[in-house]
Formats: sequence, C-alpha cells, structure tokens
Amino acid sequence: MFRLASYLKFLLRSTNQHGLHSPFVYNFATKCLYTKKMHRDKTAAVLLGCIGYFKVGTLHLSGDGPWKKVVERHYPRLHYDRPPFDLFFTDRLGVPEFQRLLSQGRLHNDSMVLVDKIHGDPDRQRAWNALVALPQIRVSIDLFHCGVVSTRGEQEKEHFCIRI
Repeated sequence: MFRLASYLKFLLRSTNQHGLHSPFVYNFATKCLYTKKMHRDKTAAVLLGCIGYFKVGTLHLSGDGPWKKVVERHYPRLHYDRPPFDLFFTDRLGVPEFQRLLSQGRLHNDSMVLVDKIHGDPDRQRAWNALVALPQIRVSIDLFHCGVVSTRGEQEKEHFCIRI
C-alpha cells in the first residue's frame, strides 16, 4: 500500500523532458533516459544508459542483484572499484555513507550516484530525502524506481522528478 501511495504522489509531481529547464538534466533525459532501453528492468536500463551517456570508466556496484553480469554483457571494458568513481551504484545509501565517500575522495565533481529502490519503503524514502537535502548534492533526480544524485559544483541546487 505504501508503494502505491508513493507512486501516486510521484506521478502528481513528476514531469517529462518538456518540464525540464536545466540543460544538463534535459540532455540527460532526452539522450539517456528516453533513448532505446538496453534492459527491460527500469533500474538496469538507467544504469546501462548512464554508463554509456556519461562515458563511465570506473564503476562501483553494490547491493543485491545481477548488476555486474548485466553491465559486463554491455560494457566489458569497465574498471570496477578503482576510486574515484565515475558512477557509484548502490541499493542503499544514507547520509553517513555518502559523507564518507566524499571525505575519502571516492567521488569527483562529475560523479553520478545511482540509488536503487528509493521508494521501496518509508525508511528508504526518508534516507533518499535526507540525501537530497545535503548541501553537497547539487542535482537530484527521482525516477521513482531509482534516484540519481550528483555533486556538480557548477550546477545550481535543483531536484527533479522525471517519469520514464
């Protein structure tokens, strides 16, 4: 029931590419999120799309699921777990873990962090909202099935909800 209510709220506040006023996010949506999907699972499609769109060279994968096999099938030449990461994928990320990633130099200005299942339950949603509220997070994108955050210093702090 929580997931359904969360999805209905998401639908009310979300937009597609036509409601985006950030050139960075508009390009990400039109050239990555709305292109041909490489996988039927929405999170896997976003993960694979991000790797190609951002030309990811170093990747960290954590969490449950067959992520590494899926990624290796499409991108066999990636380097794993060599910080700083171009893309950090996890199924759970709270504020302390994110602060640790920053303080240890595991993320750079153009790193993207992809968090799976941000609306799975109330605890996950609270963790996502706390992460988005951090002053270091400049861009946050709620895709319902997953979320993307970045610390791009040149970007104004903005939050987007995008239907895919």
